[in-house]
Amino acid sequence: MSIQSEIQRRRTFAIISHPDAGKTTLTEKLLLFGGAIHVAGAVKSNKIKKTATSDWMEIEKQRGISVATSVMGFEYRDYKINILDTPGHQDFAEDTYRTLTAVDSVIIVVDSAKGVEAQTRKLMNVCRMRNTPVIVFVNKMDREGRDAFDLLDELEAELGIQARPLSWPISMGISFKGVYNIYEQQLELFTPNKQSISESLAFEDIDNPELEKHIGEKNALKLREDMELIEGVYPAFDKEKYLAGELAPVFFGSALNNFGVKELLNCFVEIAPSPRPVQAKERVVDPYEETFTGFVFKIHANMDPNHRSCIAFVKVCSGRFERNVNYKHIRHKKMMRFSSPTAFMAQKKETLDEAFAGDIVGLPDTGTFKIGDTLTSGEELHFKGLPSFSPEMFKYIENADPMKSKQLEKGVSQLMDEGVAQLFVSQYNNRKIIGTVGQLQFEVIQYRLLHEYGAQCRWEAISLHKACWIESDNPVELENFKRRKAQYMAKDKEGRDVFLADSGYVLQMAQNDFENIRFHFTSEF
Repeated sequence: MSIQSEIQRRRTFAIISHPDAGKTTLTEKLLLFGGAIHVAGAVKSNKIKKTATSDWMEIEKQRGISVATSVMGFEYRDYKINILDTPGHQDFAEDTYRTLTAVDSVIIVVDSAKGVEAQTRKLMNVCRMRNTPVIVFVNKMDREGRDAFDLLDELEAELGIQARPLSWPISMGISFKGVYNIYEQQLELFTPNKQSISESLAFEDIDNPELEKHIGEKNALKLREDMELIEGVYPAFDKEKYLAGELAPVFFGSALNNFGVKELLNCFVEIAPSPRPVQAKERVVDPYEETFTGFVFKIHANMDPNHRSCIAFVKVCSGRFERNVNYKHIRHKKMMRFSSPTAFMAQKKETLDEAFAGDIVGLPDTGTFKIGDTLTSGEELHFKGLPSFSPEMFKYIENADPMKSKQLEKGVSQLMDEGVAQLFVSQYNNRKIIGTVGQLQFEVIQYRLLHEYGAQCRWEAISLHKACWIESDNPVELENFKRRKAQYMAKDKEGRDVFLADSGYVLQMAQNDFENIRFHFTSEF
């Protein structure tokens, strides 16, 4: 198969949503349909002893939430599918934002009872900035929820995108009968089963009296009325508009009961984009170029606790990546060869010989990579758009076991490389400060330090408002600022100057008093 056709059959997408909308459950069912797993796991601890494939970290199994993005690749029909299951919890939003730079399209999961929630809105804004194509899956139709038309109105109003239903629910909750698949003109009948697949019937003409036999007279009448309304009110499905990020196809189903997932997957592989051009600082990189380019969008420590290894996740942007071939690490300005690149199924990984644009490759990392690093066949390129945001919560980190100071240092260093939080060293008292976007990250860091590195830490409160990176073209004024604000100055992991303001007022006054100093609220400047 040529490089061209290999790249064309790639589908790389992220599943995003507010916590508890059913994102990880949907991922699990997509893997089941793709034949990648044979028994679907459960997110919450229950009678099914198998946990979800993508929630493989111990803390994820215990809490029933995702705390890190998982990558899973499998073959379906003639397509190579790469799913990235992201954390929904806002405390891990930064991981999700970075993941969205590495995908070509997105599936948003919406809870039928709760509709569009805060985190969904934020993530949609990130998709809009990049014109990423979006498909919406309205989940939990087997429970009582909101009217389907009301949900469509809310999707359009809240997400700022035209909606077009490609399947339609027949009742909901206890009386849920199934969905009419508008895209394939089929009737999908619902039988609750968490492990197997419901039946579907070809049904091109819904005016056919046979419909009553399957779903009853009342439901048949309602479905015909709804379909008339849909065709009258909503625009016909336009693939070009979808690819431009202007139109969102909407599907209804119940991921827990395997319902509506197959229709979503079948339509997705047909309409979703193959790898798209990526903007680098120097130029636009086309996926079909002969030469390899890629960037690191995520680093994960301890994927295999027995080996204490870090893995750098590289999105291949163009051409073909090959094992044991020299590639240039742009930041280090040196050639590197990788003898054991890996493909993923969450935590399980296997060595691969080649990968194509759109694929996610895992490279063993001994401290050589940082998030945002570029690898190429030799060309000087820098991919952009992978910032670290200014943290909003801060705590001093202290060693609770003096015998384990080396383990603590290594653990903190590797976890900070992952981008889960940021480390600042106070220039005033030399104490280490951890900054995060949310409270839950402190618990995750403490848990992982203990269980993955055998190190114990304790947190001490510190009252800070914001961290901002500072720079100036006037070295005298910069020195003056650092001297005046000595007790609020710190260095980040890269040795850059950071001003830790203890209140919004102090920050505003500093900005007013020092006009020649630039204050940055993301680390990318």
